[in-house]
Amino acid sequence: MLHAEFDDARLVSVYDAEYSWSRDDDFFLSVVDETPGSRVLDLGCGTGRLALGLAAAGHTVTGVDPAAASVAAARAKPGADSVTWVDGTSADLPTAAFDVAVMTSHVAQFFVEDAAWRQALTDLRRSLRPGGRLVFDTRDPRDRRWERWNPADSRRSVALPDGSVVEVWTEVTEVRDSVVGFTHHYTLPGGEVVRSTARLRFRDEGELRGSLSEAGFAVERLYGGFGREAVGAGDGELLVIARAVG
Repeated sequence: MLHAEFDDARLVSVYDAEYSWSRDDDFFLSVVDETPGSRVLDLGCGTGRLALGLAAAGHTVTGVDPAAASVAAARAKPGADSVTWVDGTSADLPTAAFDVAVMTSHVAQFFVEDAAWRQALTDLRRSLRPGGRLVFDTRDPRDRRWERWNPADSRRSVALPDGSVVEVWTEVTEVRDSVVGFTHHYTLPGGEVVRSTARLRFRDEGELRGSLSEAGFAVERLYGGFGREAVGAGDGELLVIARAVG
């Protein structure tokens, strides 16, 4: 099933158990905190980990995601009433409503087609006030991260809150130009095997800068890791901070 890890409630609970607050979230929080008390859009908010952290830090947060099961999990968490949750996409964003927009957990890579990426950036630009900032992460294709998405390197056991364990592993099914397809395999308690498929786009720095400029953004800072390392010297990431211009 395409994107089952976000749309299947059973797999959403696995995702939530596996990915707790991390240095990735620390990075995004630190950037948003540069604009105290800001109105923040978390596009692709998933199960709400960062959105809730941003709200707890004093920001006014709206979390938007097309995966209803993920948003339902977010709404069920402690403190969820402090965030406005929206089942939707970038097309549903209001105009000039936010000071900062974030896309985390490599959401930017899910916009595989150029037209979809252009539309998302156009929608994000419209949703930001003049001078507002867009912050997102995407994997640097030079790091070739997908080469480590194989059964030997990716196999792990995820403990759920009820004490049961889910076995998870990943395999790459397609590498074509800048697009990588893959499948996550889950062995649930009791033995049922569920699969989640996806395709990601790996855009290089030049492609990112060009598409952002076309959509009305100017890149202010670009890092290669969540410790704000230089590109090529960090975690194999491209961490973009851009400002809405024009």
